[in-house]
Amino acid sequence: MFKVIGTYTYLKEIDKWPRDYKEAANKLPKKLSINPFIGNQLSYPFLREKRIKEKRIYYLIYEDLKLVLLVAVSGKKDQQATIDHIKNGLDEFKKVAENISKKVL
Repeated sequence: MFKVIGTYTYLKEIDKWPRDYKEAANKLPKKLSINPFIGNQLSYPFLREKRIKEKRIYYLIYEDLKLVLLVAVSGKKDQQATIDHIKNGLDEFKKVAENISKKVL
């Protein structure tokens, strides 16, 4: 099983969503802990997205750490900008994941 952790940015954005969207988003970590590869692959096998209606949740899978890092959300309009931002920050996200795994796992 994988540990699923949301970044501060992710959690802050989810908090702005309507109640029914939040409920769906709150079910996602349990599903990802069992199978982190359920979402659509984006550019890399470890970068994925899961849709909740017209919203998208982006996450990174660190198999070596047994960790899924929920990193961002977007709508269709700003989807590519969000993906590009994640891809540009992969090194930083890796550091965050490693720090989390030291504390949590």
